[in-house]
Amino acid sequence: MGIYVNPNNDGFKQSLNSKIYVDKSGMIEITNSLLDTRQNCMCISRPRRFGKSMGIDLLVAYYSKGCDSKELFSNLKIAQNPDFEKHLNKYNVIWLNLPKFYEPGSSIDTLLPTMISELKEELKEEFSQILENTNKPLQLLLSDIYKKTNEKFIVLVDEWDFIFRESTNSKVQEEYVNFLRILFKDSPFIKLAYITGILPVKKYNTQSALNNFDEYSMVVPDKMAEYFGFTEDEVKILCTTFDRDFNEIKAWYDGYLMPGNVHLYNPRSVVKAMDGGMLQSYWNQTSSFEALRIPINLNLNGIRETVLELMGGTRVSINATRFENDINSIKSRDEALTLLVHLGYLGYDQENREVFIPNREIRGEFDNALEASEWQEVIRALNNSEKLLKATWNCDENAVAEYIEQAHMDISSILGYNNEETLRSIVSIAYYTAIRFYQFKKEFPCGKGFADMVFLPYKHVNKPLIVIELKHNKTADSAIAQIKEKKYPESFKRYSGDILLVGITYDDDKKHYCKIERITKP
Repeated sequence: MGIYVNPNNDGFKQSLNSKIYVDKSGMIEITNSLLDTRQNCMCISRPRRFGKSMGIDLLVAYYSKGCDSKELFSNLKIAQNPDFEKHLNKYNVIWLNLPKFYEPGSSIDTLLPTMISELKEELKEEFSQILENTNKPLQLLLSDIYKKTNEKFIVLVDEWDFIFRESTNSKVQEEYVNFLRILFKDSPFIKLAYITGILPVKKYNTQSALNNFDEYSMVVPDKMAEYFGFTEDEVKILCTTFDRDFNEIKAWYDGYLMPGNVHLYNPRSVVKAMDGGMLQSYWNQTSSFEALRIPINLNLNGIRETVLELMGGTRVSINATRFENDINSIKSRDEALTLLVHLGYLGYDQENREVFIPNREIRGEFDNALEASEWQEVIRALNNSEKLLKATWNCDENAVAEYIEQAHMDISSILGYNNEETLRSIVSIAYYTAIRFYQFKKEFPCGKGFADMVFLPYKHVNKPLIVIELKHNKTADSAIAQIKEKKYPESFKRYSGDILLVGITYDDDKKHYCKIERITKP
């Protein structure tokens, strides 16, 4: 047993010993099905804290000869599989976590040589009777072991893209990719290669440098979708166990849409919310919003308009195939947005090829990034947002009209002016602060039609429900009349608090008007 060669199951034990553990052992059925096949090279890419390392620990504990894990798996899903013991602790495993070979402050150039040297040392100890000369290249040492033992290796690499995220040195990057290509390409000693990272496998000139790897990413998760992130059913069970309101957890942390309408939640954030009881953003504790600011501040055609549309709750179509998996060479709007999908800042609807801001937690990260940007007109609208919300609660119609008019003038310089969808996006941004108190719904089905905008208070939030109707070249009274005519309020009979009916209009002279009526329930 070593650290890198045939390691023990301590990492998996820590997961099982944690206060919250969600069983993802079903993924072992998939990896077992790929052993010794043409599809035995896998790349799993997910944002930080989406369970990639826990998945590696799971596979180490299951496959490694360096431990006995039967008891650890006895109560998990995989133990019900008839082939459970066929592969249990039967294989030579190499486990590599790239950041472990890097000392902060040192040159990234030393990472690959250090990793190879450490690995050779352990191979020499583990196979001392076989390896006479460790001066050979690593792939030849593994080949020698295979020829003399007829035993293949399972290679597990965590944070495979670490070098690309930490270095812009193209020579270092190319040497590393060549190392991986030689190690895994048509290698008879590889039983399974399983690598994880934030980014999919590296491409050069649109061709994959590791084209024998099947990618399971945030864009194309395929059969690995449910194993990284918590599914909705898993979150419902946790909410029952920890007495949390599921709808509030959903508003905060849901939104990563996978094929088959599978909804995934950020696992770290859900665990923190369950364990500590606080509904807040845990995202900035795992990843700096610098990664979000980079695409926002790039002078790319259409990026500002798109970000504002996203903040206004609009879904945006993209071509996710253009991204070349390089964080340092973004050349287009679609590449920037696809990067944000891989980083977890945007959800992606694979069927419709659309991106969107997934939840309240991530909306807050966009807020933080924009406050640090140079978009002064947007910052002004965000700063006025709290005043606008208070004016709405106080039924101050003139103040509401003035704040909306200011936001419309400011943001229309980016989005345009006379367009109903644009107005809806602008009003959404103007009410940005409302996400602290409300679930926000656009084109919400209620009564005999669809309300333009509805703000539904979170449970235990003592604020009025808000229904907004938007009009152009009509009176604010007509907007209120439509709300009543379409019987929107009747859809909220179970809601016990006040309901504010808000009509917002503007004319061709860009003058805005507001009418507010309060429905007070007995």
